[in-house]
Amino acid sequence: MTITTKKKKEIDRRRTFAIISHPDAGKTTITEKLLLLGGAIQMAGTVKARKASRHATSDWMELEKQRGISVTTSVMRFQFKEKEVNLLDTPGHQDFSEDTYRTLTAVDSAMMLIDSAKGVETQTIKLMEVCRMRKTPIVTFINKLDREGMEPLELLENIEKILNIECVALSWPIGMGKGFRGVYDIVNRMIHLFDPRQNKGSGGILEIDDLDDGRLDDLIGKTAADLLREDLDLVINAGPEFDLEKFQAGEQTPVFFGSALSGFGVEEMFRNFVDITPSPQPSRARERMVSPYENSCTGFVFKIQANMDPKHRDRIAFMRICSGNFKRGQKLRNTRLKRDIKISNPIVFMAQDRAIIEEAYAGDILGIHDTGLIEIGDSFSSGEKLHFVGIPSFAPEIFRRVILEDPLGMKKLVKGLQQLAQEGAVQLFKPLYGSEYIVGVVGQLQLEVLRHRLQNEYNVNGRYEAIPFSTARWYKCEDEDARIKFEQTMARAIARDVRDRPVFLSESSWRLRYTKEKHPKVTFFETSDGLYAE
Repeated sequence: MTITTKKKKEIDRRRTFAIISHPDAGKTTITEKLLLLGGAIQMAGTVKARKASRHATSDWMELEKQRGISVTTSVMRFQFKEKEVNLLDTPGHQDFSEDTYRTLTAVDSAMMLIDSAKGVETQTIKLMEVCRMRKTPIVTFINKLDREGMEPLELLENIEKILNIECVALSWPIGMGKGFRGVYDIVNRMIHLFDPRQNKGSGGILEIDDLDDGRLDDLIGKTAADLLREDLDLVINAGPEFDLEKFQAGEQTPVFFGSALSGFGVEEMFRNFVDITPSPQPSRARERMVSPYENSCTGFVFKIQANMDPKHRDRIAFMRICSGNFKRGQKLRNTRLKRDIKISNPIVFMAQDRAIIEEAYAGDILGIHDTGLIEIGDSFSSGEKLHFVGIPSFAPEIFRRVILEDPLGMKKLVKGLQQLAQEGAVQLFKPLYGSEYIVGVVGQLQLEVLRHRLQNEYNVNGRYEAIPFSTARWYKCEDEDARIKFEQTMARAIARDVRDRPVFLSESSWRLRYTKEKHPKVTFFETSDGLYAE
């Protein structure tokens, strides 16, 4: 049964996207500029200063404010050009890539931010690989043009060569650094002049139908004008044309230039962004593909965040609505729990600010108050039983044993570790033997966040001892005798994760290969969703 025309119109005007970049490319800054454009905030925060009185709107955690980085995913909703925009601001630091990966499962497009001085960097490559696997459409914004950087043609070549994606410039910079004069809007044939003394850097807009127009020489100087003509002749005549189908298939990226710090070029880019990026797309479940235009309301949880409001010790599950529309007070069935949950006070987010919402549609992100029942990856439906896929946990690379300074705090420690593991901040393993807990993380900064949050949110102090494990693998074995033999033989290396799934902990890649050879009937998985592969 398909939905009504009104509901289809609401779904079609949704745009749900994430911003991806390497750390320090300006992601938080451009997020603020987009929120300003949508009227969601009135004043941009200070991005980096540790001692600044204001901080980035999306960085609510105290540690984020101190470090000037995003380590959590924030959800921000606002309107722009009659579109309902859901912006998911992801962690840029590689130590939090698992959180970013899960967030990318909940979006329909992405905005890729590139530092003009550095080009494509390591974390951008990893995030691009995730987007490519999901064929996510990507719009590129080359940032910091008001600073000295690589030449525009060199930047396009850099992106194409490293990320293996076709670039189509839809705007072109005029100079850079101290000589930055503005950008040329290739689509609309307009010069946007840059003036660092003006709000958003805008020095005016001039329509130029013919690049040989003498006014161009008067405005930016003959040398700059001739260089612009030369570059545009090459880009427009020798380069590829924008192809909407290739873009929405993730094979081509339109490229825009500007400065997020001043706001110059951001609005022009975003106007194009909401026009060409897709509305909510079908979602994959184990049973079938789910169309956003189906009548039943379905969704999945891609993130859980505890203590967003430390005064109330709340716990919020972030759910992407995959199909239909949701109404406040509606009951949705949690497939894993096999029970209906009435969602009486669904919330939408504006970073720290939140509001109760009466109705939401496919593409929207809902916040559900959770008492500890909901887990990352849970599927919800008002109709048939569905299991949405592609929201895995990854094998950690660093393992630590948590030792309490005060043994009387064990109950608080266990509660804190379990809650942080359930929200995906760390991974938690309980060995078959012993009473200790083992935490697993991707990077050292995750350990710092763990220590900080245990101290500040649970009043637990401890030290973290290294243990001789370097990797973990989820496993399953259809042969019961073979499974028992494996678990008896490797008992000291067997643990259960926070969802009670069996995990094999290995000291080295050599030991892992050796174990696989010795136990051929056991299947090992680098990600947890492999356990459920058909």
